Amino acid sequence: MTYRYVGRELSDADLEMIRAICADPSYPTRAAIARECCRALGWVGADGRLKDMSAKVALARMDADGLICLPPPTAKVTRPFRHLEATITPGPDIACSLRELKEIEIAVVKRATDASATWNEMISRFHYLGYTPASGAQLRYLVMTAGGAPIAAISFAASAWALEDRDNYISWSTEQRKARLHLVVGNPRFLVAPWVHVPHLASHLLGTITRRLQDDWQARYSYKPVLVETFVEVGRHRGTCYQAANWIRVGRTKGRGKLDRYNNYALPVKDIYLYPLVRNFRRQLTAPLG
Repeated sequence: MTYRYVGRELSDADLEMIRAICADPSYPTRAAIARECCRALGWVGADGRLKDMSAKVALARMDADGLICLPPPTAKVTRPFRHLEATITPGPDIACSLRELKEIEIAVVKRATDASATWNEMISRFHYLGYTPASGAQLRYLVMTAGGAPIAAISFAASAWALEDRDNYISWSTEQRKARLHLVVGNPRFLVAPWVHVPHLASHLLGTITRRLQDDWQARYSYKPVLVETFVEVGRHRGTCYQAANWIRVGRTKGRGKLDRYNNYALPVKDIYLYPLVRNFRRQLTAPLG
């Protein structure tokens, strides 16, 4: 039997190995178990680092499903409310042309910084999907005016595990997708602050950030993605800024969540947009496996 958690497929033999690690007193904490599971299963990222954060999420879900038995958490899990506090004062309204907008700064957000707290608060308060902590490889960008006022926030993270219309567009096999999915990154959040009314700003930011995304991702994770995906909820948004930034609409989702195993967890239907970061993205994703 095969199990899948956080994009990782596990066999019965893998599960037995994980159970043995959980029962070994040499690994008394969940963090230690996650690290050893990564080493035992070769669960590493493209940069060679252990994917222990993803493993911790996967192990917690396996524990909840009754497949393994983890030790109790060593610390009480609390939500980081600091970044949800209302510290941003909206306005004054910025209403001008893109050319008239004074110089702006686009900065990569680092964890545990004031910029990170600002980014989280903006998404939590002003994005309709709210803030959800992401695990695994990710980049967040904060856009600010010359005076330091935040006006936009955008993030990139893991792509969807399987997506029929996207996968058909790429024309890769299941084996190729499993091996190279890390080369496709998702764009789960994009927000222009509601007090900013600058025509074409959203598409301008998309273009500017995607041009630097490969280098920024390389600097943090030691490899370059070749394709970006995003989802636009049908009936709520039209995807105008993505279209203006030359993203390609390739289809629609089926209205199922990624954890929906029984076809009974309905989600809003969304248009799927892709943006190639290199011309030969398809050749890189579908090259024969060595």
